[in-house]
Amino acid sequence: MNKIILITGASSGFGRLIASALADAGHTVYASMPETRGRNAPQVANVEKYAKDHGVDLNAIELDVGSQESVDAGVAAIIEKHGHLDVVMHNAGHMAFGPAEAFTPEQLAELYDVNVLSTQRVNRAALPQLRKQGQGLLVWVSSSSSAGGTPPYLSPYFAAKAAMDAMAVQYARELTRWGIKTSIIVPGAFTGGTNHFAHSGRPADAARLAEYEAGPTKGLGEEILKAFAAIVPPDADASAVSDAIVQVVNTPFGKRPFRVHVDPTQDGADVAFAVMDRVRAEMLHRVGLSDLLKPHQTKAE
Repeated sequence: MNKIILITGASSGFGRLIASALADAGHTVYASMPETRGRNAPQVANVEKYAKDHGVDLNAIELDVGSQESVDAGVAAIIEKHGHLDVVMHNAGHMAFGPAEAFTPEQLAELYDVNVLSTQRVNRAALPQLRKQGQGLLVWVSSSSSAGGTPPYLSPYFAAKAAMDAMAVQYARELTRWGIKTSIIVPGAFTGGTNHFAHSGRPADAARLAEYEAGPTKGLGEEILKAFAAIVPPDADASAVSDAIVQVVNTPFGKRPFRVHVDPTQDGADVAFAVMDRVRAEMLHRVGLSDLLKPHQTKAE
């Protein structure tokens, strides 16, 4: 069945791949991004060309996850046109690389805003419609760094993604009685196929960074990047993430997985999350709230 889907951060990377894959699967997809008439105008043209060349319903839409006004307008435009919204995908994110001490608090706040607060803005805009419908799907693109093996120099990003994952888990429990399902996608490290690493932020405190480069950690950043790239299999394909998401979206109500791992490096996140999610579920069992673990069938999907 064709679904109306909104994807955040879809100008490039995972978001762009996901948007194309879902459109190819027969869904109506809105690839959202900011500055559609400015710096992202080429990306808008790319989306439009793909839609025309492949005969799919793929649309670029203005939506800046850093602005509640922009988010509200983007979501409202989709609902006004279609009368409903079936899938909301939290994909927008940004990475930063360098010693934690060299990042300013303001930089950490900016990363937290993009990776975490953006999901709250989108949820507040979209969930009233999904709750009104009595059905819907939230897909959160998390990170294996939230529970798997992690190298240094990525702590601001890792901390933000861990917070996002925690939000996803809690929202899942609060929305089940509304008939809304949550699926958390957990990608591992993909050093190719996306611009995550290439566009990652750098510390603003150059003097503090210089101290790290002049001390016992001199060259550690390069060591980490080389070591990180070495454990990623040469055939690791970022499209595996979009393929997994298409499968989740196309899976019938009540059978969608809560968490899906797509990790070519096998950093152990699947094992750690299995334990964490089991512990969380057991607590709900103990207090008599087991029904919060699975979405209620309020309306036929």
